[in-house]
Amino acid sequence: MAGPVAGFVYDNGILTCDGVALPDIAASAGTPVYVYSGALLAERYQAFEAPFAGVPHTLHYAIKANATLAILRRLRELGASADANSGGEIELALAAGFEPRAIVFTGVGKTRAELERAVALDLAAVNVESPGELSRIAALATAAGRTVRVAVRVNPDVDAGTHPHIATGSSATKFGMSIADARALVREMSARPAVRVVGLHVHIGSQITTPEPIARAVDLVTDLARSLMSEGVPLEHLDAGGGLGIAYRPDQTTLSPEAYAAAILPAIRRSGLRLLLEPGRWLIGPCGVLLTEVVDLKSQAGGERFVIVDAGMNDLIRPALYGAWHRIDAAHPRPGSPVRADVVGPVCETADTLGAQRDLPPLEVGDLLVVRDAGAYGAVMASNYNRRPLAAEVLVDRGHARLVRRRQTAADLRQWDE
Repeated sequence: MAGPVAGFVYDNGILTCDGVALPDIAASAGTPVYVYSGALLAERYQAFEAPFAGVPHTLHYAIKANATLAILRRLRELGASADANSGGEIELALAAGFEPRAIVFTGVGKTRAELERAVALDLAAVNVESPGELSRIAALATAAGRTVRVAVRVNPDVDAGTHPHIATGSSATKFGMSIADARALVREMSARPAVRVVGLHVHIGSQITTPEPIARAVDLVTDLARSLMSEGVPLEHLDAGGGLGIAYRPDQTTLSPEAYAAAILPAIRRSGLRLLLEPGRWLIGPCGVLLTEVVDLKSQAGGERFVIVDAGMNDLIRPALYGAWHRIDAAHPRPGSPVRADVVGPVCETADTLGAQRDLPPLEVGDLLVVRDAGAYGAVMASNYNRRPLAAEVLVDRGHARLVRRRQTAADLRQWDE
C-alpha cells in the first residue's frame, strides 16, 4: 500500500502534513507553530538536482532561506552543501555536520572576525565583494600563513524582474562589482600569493519567475570567465547563485528547475567550469506552513471584518515587509458559505496583516488557520517585537512529527537583560 502523500493535503476534511493531521500537531506543540514536510523537502531536492545530473555541479543550500538546524541536517543527508551569509550561518552549517570545504561564504559587509574565522576554516570559497574586502582577506591570510580560496562576486547590471527589496543584480545595489571592476580585481589577485581565485559568483535576486534575466547574467559572467581563463587565470567554478521563485498564488507563473537548467547550462558548458548553485526558497518554501489559532472575530462599523489570530508580523514578516501574498486555509473547514475578511495578528501595528480580503469558511474562536508556503523567509526572519516569543517549529519526517525548535518563553527573553 502506498504511503501518505508528501506535503500538505486534505484527508477526510482535515489538512495533513505527510499523513499527520495538522490539528494534532497544533494541539501538541501549541500555536503559532511552523510545520515542515520532510518528505516534500526530499522530493523537491531531487527535482532540483535532476536537470543538472549531466553537468559537474554542487548544490549549496542558501541557509538564509531557513536556518533551522534540523532542516540543515536533513539537507546535508540529502547531499547538499551550504551557502552561508554570515559567521553565524557558518557556525550553524558546521553544527549541522557540513565540512568546511562544503561551505561557500558570501554576503556584503563581512566583519574582521568573520573573515578571520573563514580564513582559519579553509572554506570552499569566500565570495569577495570589493577590492577592500580582498585586501583584508589577503592580510589576514598572510598573517595566518594560509592561502584562501576566493571567488569574485560580479554585478552584471541585470534587472531580475522581482521585488526591488530582493533584487541584487542592478548596478544601483550594494552587491558585487561591475564586470570591468571584477576583471581588474581578478588580475590583481595574481600578485597576492595569500589568495587563490577559484571562481566567479553572480546572484541577481530572489523570487525570479522568468528565464531571461538569469540566462543573461550567466552569459555575461561566463564570457568574463572565458576571457580570464584565456589569460591564464585557473578558475575552477562558476557560481550561478540562486533566486528561483515559487508560486505563492495559485495562478502565478513560475520557472521549473528544467527551464532554469535550460537557461543557464549552455553557457556553463561553454565555460567548462564546475557549476555551483545556491537554491533556497524553491527547496524549502512550499515545505513549510505556519499554524495559527483564531483568537477573536471582529466587525467594524464600516463593514470591515477581521479574523484575529495568534500569529503576527513578528512570526511572518513577509506580508508587512514586501506586501507578500500567502494562501490561507482552514485546517478543518466548517461547512457554509465563505466570509470575506482580513486575517490579522495581535501585534500593535496596522501592517500586522497576514492576508487582506480573504474568502474563508465560517470560523469560530479556537479554529486553526494554515498560512501556506511559509518554509522560506518565515521563522528565519522572525523577531521578538512586542516582546513576543519565537514560535515553535516541528518537522514531520518519515511519518512522525518531531519538535525541532521549542517555543521561546518569557524567561528566555529576559536572560540577556541586565
